[in-house]
Amino acid sequence: MRRAPILRIDSAGFPFIVGALALAALAGVAGGWLFATPLAVLALFFAFFFRDPPRRAPSHTSDNDVLSPADGEVLVAGEAMLDAAPPGSWRQVSIFLSPMDVHVNRVPASGRVTRVVLTRGRFLPAYRREAATVNERSEIWIDHRGQPIVVRQIVGILARRVVCRLQEGVTVRAGDHLGIMKFGSRMDVFVPADAVIAVKIGDKVRGGETVIAVLHSSK
Repeated sequence: MRRAPILRIDSAGFPFIVGALALAALAGVAGGWLFATPLAVLALFFAFFFRDPPRRAPSHTSDNDVLSPADGEVLVAGEAMLDAAPPGSWRQVSIFLSPMDVHVNRVPASGRVTRVVLTRGRFLPAYRREAATVNERSEIWIDHRGQPIVVRQIVGILARRVVCRLQEGVTVRAGDHLGIMKFGSRMDVFVPADAVIAVKIGDKVRGGETVIAVLHSSK
C-alpha cells in the first residue's frame, strides 16, 4: 500500500505557527474556546501558507529548459522591461504569487551561483510595474554552462521579507530549493535574449515543474 506524502512545512513558518498556537492556548485558558478558535485557525493558515509540497519536473525536461521558480500567475512573458532588467540583452518572465500560492521558491536551472545581492527598498504591491525596481528584493545570478540566468525574489505589500538560502559559489540543480517569500510577492526571471519563452501572460505555473523558457543549446 502506497503511503500518502508527509506534509512538509518550510522552517521559516515555524515561528508563526508556534506563536499562533501559543496565543491560542493562552486565549483558551483565559477566555475559553471562543477566543482560542480564531488563533488556532490562524495557525492552520500559517501551516498552509508555508507548505512545501514535493515537486518533480516532467520526464521530458531537457538541460536547456528553465523551470518556474515559483507558483503563481505570469505577469510578463517576452522582451525584458528595460527599466527593470540587468544590464545587457534579456528576455523576461515575471510571476505574481498570491497569498494562497505555495511560496517556497526553487532554482530555475542547473549551474553555479555567481552572485547573490539583497537590495533594501519599498513594499509596493508586487503586481505593479515599478515594484521590480523599487521594492526590497534579492537577486541571484546563475551560470548555466556559460549562459547567465538572473532570478529575483521581490517583496510585495504583504510580503515583508525574502529568504534566500543560496550562497555565491555553490552548485545548484534545477528544482532545488532556493528560499521562500512571506505573504504575497513576485519573482522575475531573466534569460538570454536568444532563449525561447514557453509561457504567456495569464498562465498559471508551478514551481519546479512548469517549463517557462528554453535556452539556446550550449556549444
